[in-house]
Amino acid sequence: MVFPIGDDNSGRQTAPVVNYILIAANVLVFVLFQGLGSNDRFTYAWATVPAEIKTGVDIDRPVVIKDPVTGEVAGRINLEPTPGSVYLTLLTSMFMHGGFMHLFGNMLFLWVFGDNLEDRLGRVRYLIFYLVCGVLASLAHVFTTYAFGSNVYVPSLGASGAISGVLGGYVLLFPRNRVKVILFRFLTDVPAYVALGIWFLFQFVSGIGLLGGGTQEGGGVAYAAHVGGFIAGLLLVKLFAAGRGPAAAAPAAWGR
Repeated sequence: MVFPIGDDNSGRQTAPVVNYILIAANVLVFVLFQGLGSNDRFTYAWATVPAEIKTGVDIDRPVVIKDPVTGEVAGRINLEPTPGSVYLTLLTSMFMHGGFMHLFGNMLFLWVFGDNLEDRLGRVRYLIFYLVCGVLASLAHVFTTYAFGSNVYVPSLGASGAISGVLGGYVLLFPRNRVKVILFRFLTDVPAYVALGIWFLFQFVSGIGLLGGGTQEGGGVAYAAHVGGFIAGLLLVKLFAAGRGPAAAAPAAWGR
């Protein structure tokens, strides 16, 4: 697996204010509203539930989860009422996380790759791009949940889909940027297209058989959201970057 540490910021000309705000927002939601992961009522109220997105109907009752093979009861999810429209969860879910490592991994990728993309797109465009990719990633998760017959009541949450869009945009605009990574236990630096290409391949291969939602009967990773977000980033970044050329070169600078 690829673990990024830093990237080449030599072309960056502006402070990544929006990226800092996004990271702070994710951390604050996890600490203040999710109670460091202990506030299940908040989490189940604001996470994306595929069944709710498809029907537009809020589910505010416990749902029994059965083993897909044996049919035996495997657990129960105490879904909570969502204030307002259930479609708001397509946005709110991307600011919540399932645990410390989930939050740390997502914020690390955003810290490393988001700043250069914000610099190229501009702050307002970058924020819109981030949110749009996150929503499209969640919709990809919902679609594949139904398409592959996974449990439609299991909530999904996390910034992974939006950040996957950032990675897709980054690899298209900065394919040869050097990225410092821990790759198969070795510290090295590789072009962005290698680092993120390996990352995407891992998501795709891991998602085979899980593309119906990733978050399966007991939890897991929403690989469909990762793949969908990455593809959305690839397809949309040139549109958002229109009229904004590469920044002038500056002295090389690694990391932050």
